[in-house]
Amino acid sequence: MTTSIARIPSGPVALRPVWRSALRRWFLDRQLEGWLRDLTPTASLRETRARVVRIVDETHDTRTFVLAPNARWTGHRAGQHVTVAVEIDGVRVRRCYSLSSAPGAAHPTITVKRVPGGRVSGFLHDHIREGDVIGLEGVGGDFVAPVRVSRPLLFIAGGSGITPILSMLDDLAARGGLADAVVLDHVRSAEDVIGRSRLASLQACHPGLRVHVLRDDDPGGPGRFDPAHVAGLVPDAAARDVYLCGPAGLMDAVQAWWDGVQPSRPLHRETFRMEVPVPRPGAAVRVTLPDGAAVTLSGQGTLLEQLEQAGLSPRNGCRMGICRTCTCRKSRGVVEDIRTGAVSDGPDEDISLCVSVPRTDLELDLTPERP
Repeated sequence: MTTSIARIPSGPVALRPVWRSALRRWFLDRQLEGWLRDLTPTASLRETRARVVRIVDETHDTRTFVLAPNARWTGHRAGQHVTVAVEIDGVRVRRCYSLSSAPGAAHPTITVKRVPGGRVSGFLHDHIREGDVIGLEGVGGDFVAPVRVSRPLLFIAGGSGITPILSMLDDLAARGGLADAVVLDHVRSAEDVIGRSRLASLQACHPGLRVHVLRDDDPGGPGRFDPAHVAGLVPDAAARDVYLCGPAGLMDAVQAWWDGVQPSRPLHRETFRMEVPVPRPGAAVRVTLPDGAAVTLSGQGTLLEQLEQAGLSPRNGCRMGICRTCTCRKSRGVVEDIRTGAVSDGPDEDISLCVSVPRTDLELDLTPERP
């Protein structure tokens, strides 16, 4: 008796229908994406986009952008940030900005202070107009308003650090969480107060909220952060939950004060102005990509900077190790974290390109640029 065995094709022949279907779907999706963009610039099957419906000048160097996102927007928690993507000179560039609106707002907002020499903040101020469309590539951050208010609250802000706190205050106001809250807002001058009208309105509507604007140019004021002045304004500060956002100098001063008055409880803090150390020069290394292509890096700068110098365009955002947009998989090699000196030498580890430097040849699976 002859037994007939049906053999399943293997190798490229068997995969051909699968690849054909995948390619057809890829081309159709891209074509549909293009049609949707032509019809409505914010429409997309894959990307969160938002139209700028209004721009509000907060101060001489700070603007609030009121956004109308597409259906892919899933909202945020009060205090979180969003990665904003814009195209500058043909390159998609990303930065993190705090959402200054309360969760659930029909039109979420970002409030952007122009940073001297800042590529994205300058572009938003100088080139984005009402009606333009920007990309929103993910909401994140653990600096959020408390779900349940168990202690009186103290918010300490400096400059644009007030923006996530504005979101928190609006959220807490809607939930009855401002029965006992104090805001200490450090600014250079009276003209530099961001969200002035919102702070005034909240204080008028909530007797339990006290807002103190501490100006550097006030002859009778404390100037920079002063623990003695805080003790006078908020005698029970050590009994409060403290939320802090601002420039590095203020953050360090408040942290030192808090460690002295209340070392048993953590300080809730956020910053987008982290000082990233300049990496020490290294030797040239070779980076191999999954498709077998390889590039030789100079040894000067972070891994992100060296890859860009070599002509590649990895996804990136804050460039300071916060947003993790530039995270990729390292399958082989050694890198060093320039912030901590920690060495990553194992296989199949996720690393952040913007705060890593290569110490040996590497194999990397870079996160691909979105079309």
